[in-house]
Amino acid sequence: MLYFAYGSNLLIERLQARTPSAGEAGTGILRGFRLEFHKIGTDASAKCDAFETGDETDLVYGVLYRLSDADRNVLDEIEGVGHGYEVIEVDVETTAGAVTVFTYVVDPAYMNPELPPYRWYKAFVLEGARQHGFPEAYVAAIDAVPAIADPDVERAARNAQVLARALKAPPVTKEPPRR
Repeated sequence: MLYFAYGSNLLIERLQARTPSAGEAGTGILRGFRLEFHKIGTDASAKCDAFETGDETDLVYGVLYRLSDADRNVLDEIEGVGHGYEVIEVDVETTAGAVTVFTYVVDPAYMNPELPPYRWYKAFVLEGARQHGFPEAYVAAIDAVPAIADPDVERAARNAQVLARALKAPPVTKEPPRR
């Protein structure tokens, strides 16, 4: 099954650093959901959520990735399945038609809309959206999200290195999703 990434894992270099088997299978749109930065992260900052609104005009843009079974298990652990994120199956619109994929959504007990993301985290989301050519208005909305400096300078520096490598990388080539 394909994984639908919409947050920091949009940036392929970020996801491949975590799950080396990740291969892009195109982009898609999740209707009836809105991108929110309100998940309480283990580092005390906000992370992304595809928040279900039920309003078909709300959209979350994302990237479809293929993962090995082993890397899927690793990603479940990294994302904190059962401790903040839950796995759901959703239908995503692609240029090849609707595709059923899995993604992560936030357990309401782990939401705090007042918590800002760290700058490096927001940068992963922002640059991932740019990397995949998402609409300008969508990218601008991500860019407008307030963010703060990470007090853990070592973590911030590690993530800045991943981002720097990504910004020097060539554009991602896309292949159609397999059914």
